[in-house]
Amino acid sequence: MRLKKTNRQGTSKLDKYDTFRKFDKVDKNLYDKLAAHSFRKKIALLMALCVILLLIVLGVFISEKYKIRNVYVDGNTHYSDEEIRDMVLKGKLSNNSIYLSILYRNKEIKDIPFIETMDITIVSADTIQINVYEKALAGYVEFLGRYMYFDKDGTIVESSEEKTAGIPQVTGLKYGYVILYQKLPVEDESIFKQILSITQLLNKYDIFTDKIYFDDSLEMTLYFGDAKVMIGNQDYLDEKIMKLKYILPELTGKKGTLRMENYSEDMKNITFQLE
Repeated sequence: MRLKKTNRQGTSKLDKYDTFRKFDKVDKNLYDKLAAHSFRKKIALLMALCVILLLIVLGVFISEKYKIRNVYVDGNTHYSDEEIRDMVLKGKLSNNSIYLSILYRNKEIKDIPFIETMDITIVSADTIQINVYEKALAGYVEFLGRYMYFDKDGTIVESSEEKTAGIPQVTGLKYGYVILYQKLPVEDESIFKQILSITQLLNKYDIFTDKIYFDDSLEMTLYFGDAKVMIGNQDYLDEKIMKLKYILPELTGKKGTLRMENYSEDMKNITFQLE
């Protein structure tokens, strides 16, 4: 029997050659995998750079195309157009029409008195319209040196140190305290329906009164400067206010009382008592 020739360590030359071939094959496979991985990383990096560049270009395009240059305001009475613009157009992205339209979509306004909500309509790429929805105020009462504004249900919705034009003062109501966001604690809450009725009719006929007074019988008196108009109860209220619209110009500069409390279908005479 012939023995296989071995080296000093007891390993045949053939085994050693086969081992080297195996290592070479492993190294080549590893190299191929690393090369492929590196190529994929480069492709991914290149694609990421392209996406970033595209986003930058798109951002610059949108920023310039939708840059606000014209602003229209609608629905505001308590604040001027300029004041509304200053409220809305503030912040880093406030000059972008798309951003503002998203920001003010169904947004409730909590930090601006007398405003319920505002939304933005994009008229064109560089033009927006600010739509203002103000709180529906029926009147105000004075309490501890402040003007407390209430809505149609008698709930106090705002407290201010300044009067707001277009909102009448309501006097004659009896209450011991006033709490913001709660109803005025009056004895008969039906008076709020009466206030709403008279204020809606005054608005209908474009009449503004300085003050509405209610006596103990809940009969109304309206004040227009030095002239007062005794309306009485709600009977024939629409007819009274419609008639008042044509009489008011004759009362300008006069001091006295217009008696309308007895106005009816049968008794339509109206008198004015000078003081």
